[in-house]
Amino acid sequence: MRNVYRVTGMLIALAVVLQIASIAMAGFTVAKDAGDGAAIGADYSNFGQSYHSIAGTAIGLLALVFLIVSFLTDVPRGRVLAAIVLGLVVVQFLLAVVSFGVPALGILHGVNGLAIAAVASMAARRAVPDQAAPNQPAASV
Repeated sequence: MRNVYRVTGMLIALAVVLQIASIAMAGFTVAKDAGDGAAIGADYSNFGQSYHSIAGTAIGLLALVFLIVSFLTDVPRGRVLAAIVLGLVVVQFLLAVVSFGVPALGILHGVNGLAIAAVASMAARRAVPDQAAPNQPAASV
């Protein structure tokens, strides 16, 4: 189960990196399309925007799986870190919804995304078995 925990944490971090890339692509696509004379309105969408929305949902599901798996493994502080990831994902969703009305809050949406990746990475690293332990001499009592 440690490996499932580790891989899920790494997948969350990787998914956040892809989220960042997709929203950057979306922004540049909007700029190019506007420069080419396309009308950018409420019905406008591009691949980067669509991917960002869909993958955000997938990250939410992964965070929920991460928390469930954390109860099935013995990763140090694994449950706490998985709960933090899930909490940050909930905050991320709320920031996304609110940021459409108050665009300046989009800054917090971006920073919170980085926090999700950082905590998920840290959690995944905790699941790696300590390689030095087998070579350590036994402690004397």
